[in-house]
Amino acid sequence: MTLHTSMLAAAAALIAAPAIAQTEMPFSLDWKFEGPAAPYFHALDAGYFTDQGLEVTISEGAGSLDAIPKVATGAFPIGFADINSLMRFLDQNPGAPVTAVMMVYDKPPFAVVGRKSLGVEAPADLAGKVLGAPPPDGAWAQFPIFAAETGLDIDSITVEPVGFPTREPMLAEGEVAAITGFSFSSVLNLKRLGVEADDISTLLMADYGVDLYGNAIIVNTDFAAANPDAVTGFLTAVAMGWKDAIATPDAAIAALIERNPAADAALETERLQMSIDANVLTDYVAENGMGGIDDARMASAIEQTKSVYEFVNEPDAALYFDPSYLPPADARMLN
Repeated sequence: MTLHTSMLAAAAALIAAPAIAQTEMPFSLDWKFEGPAAPYFHALDAGYFTDQGLEVTISEGAGSLDAIPKVATGAFPIGFADINSLMRFLDQNPGAPVTAVMMVYDKPPFAVVGRKSLGVEAPADLAGKVLGAPPPDGAWAQFPIFAAETGLDIDSITVEPVGFPTREPMLAEGEVAAITGFSFSSVLNLKRLGVEADDISTLLMADYGVDLYGNAIIVNTDFAAANPDAVTGFLTAVAMGWKDAIATPDAAIAALIERNPAADAALETERLQMSIDANVLTDYVAENGMGGIDDARMASAIEQTKSVYEFVNEPDAALYFDPSYLPPADARMLN
């Protein structure tokens, strides 16, 4: 056989070979395509998911509780949601096939954001004020713990249910004195609306005794049991995406802007950096890698939740977080 014939035969064999099937894993975010979503889009564009044999599509969400029922019902195999809301969901829906498998916001961004010109600079200042809170908001869900830890009487506050789109505009217009939300979302949205940075007060709940975790990657447990390697591969790609976003945030933001051309690149870069500095790259994560939890802290978080929420069933940390799908720690180091 001539060299030419051999090359033709090899090419024909490649063409005839079946393509390796990719596991489809639609991923539901907690919120819109903003700065903290950039690492996932970067991982997608860099081929990290493809390298793990995954075909990933990313959909926006409507709040930090939004992905939980989507994943529990199997509409999405994997999502991003508040682990504290997951605890309550599983208590109210025992046996639902959903759990967290990778912690992302090691320090939660739950915050009360107010305006100094409206008299809000400390938790005690909320007494007698109007607080705007979207009912599905993860920060609002934890507000009773914040109130308990700071000695704040909730009855002394007028709580105004607001929609996500109207939350920051109402604060910017002075219709409410403070709002609940994620720090990196509300603060930058207010700045975009023209509120001066030195007029914004950010009360991060974690700085006032709230010992909770934040948002995590959650999975449908039936899907995970049937596709364990796919779940570990997904988490591996996520860690790589975050590591790159920390090292080169501009590249991650470029991937985001491709999906959300109307976004302000500078603003979203600032939002991403805020989430990295305050929520993702904590001392614990720098030492242990992204994704895991501290058992003692999780036990404390459950106790705090019990102080403001009456569990129907005895809470069990093993139901809320399963570390068995995490890649090795060296694959999760971010710095």
